[in-house]
Amino acid sequence: MSRSSLFTLDWFSVFLFIALVFMGWISIYSASHEEFEHLQKAMSKPHIKQGIWIGLSFVLIIVILLVQVRVYVRFASIIYGISVLSLIGLFLFGKTISGATSWYVFGPVSIQPSEFAKAATSLAVARFLSTLQINIKQNLSDLLKIIGIIALPALIIIPQPDPGSGLVYAAFIFPLFREGLNPIYPIIGLSSVTIFILTLLLGPKLTCMLIGLLFLIVIIRKLFKEKSKFKQFPQAIGIYILVVLSSLSVDYIFHNIFQQRHRDRFNILLGLKNDNIGIGYNTNQSKIAIGSGEWFGKGWLKGTQTKGGFVPEQHTDYIFSNVGEEWGFIGATTVIILFTMLLFRIQVLA
Repeated sequence: MSRSSLFTLDWFSVFLFIALVFMGWISIYSASHEEFEHLQKAMSKPHIKQGIWIGLSFVLIIVILLVQVRVYVRFASIIYGISVLSLIGLFLFGKTISGATSWYVFGPVSIQPSEFAKAATSLAVARFLSTLQINIKQNLSDLLKIIGIIALPALIIIPQPDPGSGLVYAAFIFPLFREGLNPIYPIIGLSSVTIFILTLLLGPKLTCMLIGLLFLIVIIRKLFKEKSKFKQFPQAIGIYILVVLSSLSVDYIFHNIFQQRHRDRFNILLGLKNDNIGIGYNTNQSKIAIGSGEWFGKGWLKGTQTKGGFVPEQHTDYIFSNVGEEWGFIGATTVIILFTMLLFRIQVLA
């Protein structure tokens, strides 16, 4: 690595990244470590596997930094194509883990290609936006092409089914603002999500009435402000009709497209169901563990909830339970602040 490469690195971001990796690893160690375990058994533990992956990742980071940027520009399309093929291959050769066929398994090693597809999609998007003379603000075909690049891997991932990973691709909309993307698109997306959640909470009739009242208030304000005929009245009526149709479609989508595990998550999150023994068990036990940490936590390796195995998947999906129990409110807040600082730093650099 050249000295110029070292100087161009944002070392503050590197520090934040390493700090989060370290804190994450010691939490996984605490959640999966057992005293007096045999070496052969210890080697299969998540903290050992994760430590190996961390070491390999740092080697990979150095290799990536050593490669010239023009190499990524030249092979971005090929890398993207290979990643898409790897996602399609899951339907034939993938292994189902926790209900999702999202993994290739090679002996003791499991690989989730959707993680690599995110980086490949980033390269493809960057190449399309930077090396080609495009205008997504004025040229609809350019906008459709870039949406296609982003949507293709997401549409392959969602039926696995892994909608959580597929949803991550929605974040690619943010760099498009730099290229002049019309804000109306994310507004439509956020509005659709809002209508969906409101309909689940209130039902379609009350949701349509509530949004209709909001439209009426806006129209009346426009009439008084402009002191003339509201010229956008037909457009407002058209938008409201779309809102009504969207709200009426929620019940069908929720009960016929979503799987039961997805419905359960919505029901628990929105408070539509309260089942601390059944579908809400994991979340409830996680809350108990986090709350038991109080201000300063019980101390590293001293979490009784996590050590007792009360929190399922405590070294993966519910790892934050371990952070809250052993490090308390102060430690949990520190982790959130570090993540926020890293995300903000990345945004500033971008």
